[in-house]
Amino acid sequence: MRVVVTGASGNVGTALRRVLADAGDAVVGIARRVPPGSPDWVTCDIGAPAAEAVLARAFAEADAVVHLAWAIQPASGEPDMRRTNIGGSEHVLRAAERAGVPHVVVASSVAAYTPSAVRTRRVTEDWPCGGVPGSAYSLQKAELERMLDGRAGVARVRPCAVVQPDAGAQLDRWVLSPLIPPGVVGRRWVPVPLWRGLRAQVVHAEDVARAIALILRRHALGAFNVAADPPLPASELARAFGGFLVPVPLPVLRGLAWPTWRVGLQPMHPGWLRLADQACLMDCARLRALGWTPAHGPREALETFVAAIAEGRGAWGPLAPRDGGRWRRLGWGRPVHQSQQGEMR
Repeated sequence: MRVVVTGASGNVGTALRRVLADAGDAVVGIARRVPPGSPDWVTCDIGAPAAEAVLARAFAEADAVVHLAWAIQPASGEPDMRRTNIGGSEHVLRAAERAGVPHVVVASSVAAYTPSAVRTRRVTEDWPCGGVPGSAYSLQKAELERMLDGRAGVARVRPCAVVQPDAGAQLDRWVLSPLIPPGVVGRRWVPVPLWRGLRAQVVHAEDVARAIALILRRHALGAFNVAADPPLPASELARAFGGFLVPVPLPVLRGLAWPTWRVGLQPMHPGWLRLADQACLMDCARLRALGWTPAHGPREALETFVAAIAEGRGAWGPLAPRDGGRWRRLGWGRPVHQSQQGEMR
């Protein structure tokens, strides 16, 4: 099977390339930054005006396309989120149609779902995808879902939080203040401020990759939730990332997040806290019916991930460890991530 993967240098993309290569499939990766001298990669900024033609050539004679490319927290100098996420996705889908690709698998997210009024409710794939107001990531994933509606030959996966050791350095850049050395993460004496109502599903990137590979093999269509059980409460999340939970009301954390994000003391926009609080819990019975079972439990996946953060472990490209310029991230508007506030469209 010949599979072309957009966003192949990212968290899920690197895992998917490993899984497909181990199965003997031919994999072509597409990314803005590619390994030098590699014949199995195509350089393409999917949001660029000329991207559709480049993609259509790369998709020629492909048995399937897996669209994973997505801007999550772009830094200063990187393309606009909407340009990549919405414009780029439209380029990918149109190019796949032009090339006659019979099967397209698109990475959506649990973030696309409309929040449930009952926090313990498990939602299935027919739950509405209206997104979480105040989160650009969520609302753009919901917009992607609408873009996919009515298209033939399309499957969509909706994973929860995806972790793997190779992405440890990436999360360091996205979450940790430049004032906090990564080596303190996971230490038992570290206090972790979280709100008591927080609960999160976590899945290993390799298990998401195995789910996508299974969907490709079965030529399955439609939507599939992807998560490992059980969901982790705030107390367990705190134990994984530090030593002990310090309960702090969510409004207080959100109130602190905005000014500290704006001046660059920490990189997490308050929209991510809103999303973490309102994200649905998912029922994965449809994917399990295909024969999928996660090989990694959520606690195990999170613990190995946290250890990788502390070690500064990463791969190349977007997963590479940050350079020595961590102190340059301090100052007004730094790190200059684009706003994660989001607007209804």
